[in-house]
Formats: sequence, C-alpha cells, structure tokens
Amino acid sequence: MKNISRKNFLSTIGIVGTGAIAAPSVIANNEVPMDFLNEKPFTPFDRKIKVGVIGCGSVARKYLPHLAACPYAEIVSLCDIKPERAKERAEHFKVQNWYPDIETMLAGVPFDLIVNLTNMQEHGRLNKIAINAGKHVWSEKPMANTYAEGAALVKLAQSKGTKIWGAPMVANSPQFAYMSQQIQAGKLGKIAGGHGSYGHQGPSWSSFFYEKFGGSLPDLGVYNIATMVGLLGPAKAVTAMTSIVTPTREMEDKGHIVVDVEDNAHLLLDHGNGIISHIQCGFNYVSPHGYEGDELTTLFVGGHDARLDMIGYDWAPFRVDVTDVQNGTSVTNPFATDRGSYKWEEGASTICEHLSTGKELVINVAHVLHVLEIIEATRLSQETGKRIPLKSTFKWPMV
Repeated sequence: MKNISRKNFLSTIGIVGTGAIAAPSVIANNEVPMDFLNEKPFTPFDRKIKVGVIGCGSVARKYLPHLAACPYAEIVSLCDIKPERAKERAEHFKVQNWYPDIETMLAGVPFDLIVNLTNMQEHGRLNKIAINAGKHVWSEKPMANTYAEGAALVKLAQSKGTKIWGAPMVANSPQFAYMSQQIQAGKLGKIAGGHGSYGHQGPSWSSFFYEKFGGSLPDLGVYNIATMVGLLGPAKAVTAMTSIVTPTREMEDKGHIVVDVEDNAHLLLDHGNGIISHIQCGFNYVSPHGYEGDELTTLFVGGHDARLDMIGYDWAPFRVDVTDVQNGTSVTNPFATDRGSYKWEEGASTICEHLSTGKELVINVAHVLHVLEIIEATRLSQETGKRIPLKSTFKWPMV
C-alpha cells in the first residue's frame, strides 16, 4: 500500500425510500438552527484586517502566500506548536511576531482574525479559545468535530459580537456558479441526482488523519458534500456505509499505527423531490486524476434534459461540460472554462475582504454546519444501519 507523501501533497495542493427510519438525531436537543441562517449586520473595518495564523505546516504553505498578497490583510503573527516552524515562516514572510501556543499568541500583538490551519481534531477547541478572546475566526475544515460543537461555536461568536466561518470554499469557483445558475434556470429539466468521488492512497506524514475525528469524510468527502448540497439543496436524510480497508499504516510521525476511523465511505443524500445524490471518498484509491485533477469528471449532476460534469476536482475545477440531446444525438460542449482568480486557499483572504469592505459572501456558516451534520450522520448510519434524518438547513440557492 503506497500512501501519499508530504512531498507529493505539498507539490500540488496546492436505498432510500420516502420515509425516514427512526434514528437518533445528531443535533443536540433536536434544535433546528434557524438563527444561523442570517448573517448579523456589522460595520466594516474600513482598513486592512490584522491576521494571526495558527498552524504553520502543510496547508500554511498555500495560505500564507495568498494572504501575504491580499490587499485587505496584514499578517501580524504566526503560531505553531513547533516554534521553529513558526519562526521559519515568520522570517520568510517578514512577519514580526511568532509564538509557540495560542495563549501566548492571544496575549501578544493584537489582531482581528485568527486563521486556524492546525490538525482537524484541534479546530473546535482552538476556535473556542479564539472566540472567547474576541477574535473573528476562519477555520480550515472541519470547523468542529461534531455538529453540536460547531453550533455552540456559532452561538458563542454571536454572543461575543464576532463571526466564525469555515472551509471549504468550493461555492466560490466560477464553475460552481455556472452549474448552480444552470440548475436554477431549469436547464437540466427534472433533476434526478448526482455523483461525486474524491480519493487517493492516503497521507503518510501525520497520523491525525487516521485518529478519532479524522478520517476520509472530514478530509476528503467534505468537498463533494459541500458542493452537492450547494448545487442540489440541503439534504433531508443520509443513508451510508463506511469501513476501514487498511487497518494499520506506517506514518512518518509515529511509525506503525492502528487506523481508528473510516478510510472508505459511501453515502446517499436525499435532497427531497425525488433527488438523490451519491458521494464516495477514501484513502485507498489509485486515482486516475492525481492531485491536479486532470481533465476528468469528479462530480456531476444530471436531469431529464441535460447533464453537468465538473471537470477537475471541485476545489480546483477546470470547466463544466454540458451534455444534452440535439436532434436525437447526445452533444457535449465545454462551458465556464475561465478559472478566474479562484483558489481553494482563498478563504481567509475572502473573509478579510468581507471584514474590511463589507463585500457580500457566497459562503455561510449554516452551510458549513449542514455539511458537518451530514458527516456525523454518515457515521451514525453505519453504526446503526439506519437512514438518518437531518434537521439543519441553509439559505439556498447559494448562487
């Protein structure tokens, strides 16, 4: 079994029926978070946003250059539990302040927005500390380990007069916008559903991908889930199966480990009105796409009159191929071929522009929470063997 190495990653990262079977809700107290659907009004800063970045590892190698070039952001501090890594990044990007932990960082030079790029298991804990300190938060995915934890973070931010947002940024791409607009214009006719797939042989540099609250769902599946519900609308229920295909792995940081969470997942989403989508993800796939995505379909939605294929990964798409029937023959044409300025790592920069100028966002935290509930419901469906009803929702269409 060949895993994905840190070097390779860094070079490129860049069935269901009409009624739901009774099952435990993954939302605490059966709460429907209607108060999360509306962004609270705020006064833009009308200046550059001072940014503190926590987590200076792999993902930071993409984020930091984008933030450094952002006209609405000023990176004022960096933080990492490996202080030498924070120091190295600080020297490279000419950032004056670097710290070994979040408490020291928060007590140091003032800043407005914390950008959380740490291991996924730490996101919820660190985001809570930052919000309690009065900071706005942009978090890499997932923003929390459970829906209840994520909802609590949003409520805490509301009480503190701050905001929290989370990756992924898939809804910002021109290709997502084109697909959404075609769907909303009725170009597909009666929609049946869609399919998304994202997988590779698994990271080899850190064990956190295979530890509790890691797994292929919050690392990989999160992208297709965010895209699919963004295009087809909030899901009503989930039916899923997950498994561990490779029970042990050799990791650069810990050597031989036992895998604790799914490295293979298949889920069906019921979007209502007869629309069903399927998503698969895993750390056991030899992918023909590679990390660059190539020019192959990774996600599609289809209807009676037309089909839309997203070419390339949804976090870095190349174009949309539209197939319809003309004079009895299927014809495919490329659209949305301009990738524009969209980058998957633009989340924090986009938030800085929003905080600085008030520019409206495509993304919203209710969408992020809905995706988090789906991930949790997927695991619950495997555990119980049941179809899991969902209670969260978000404003749709997004575009």
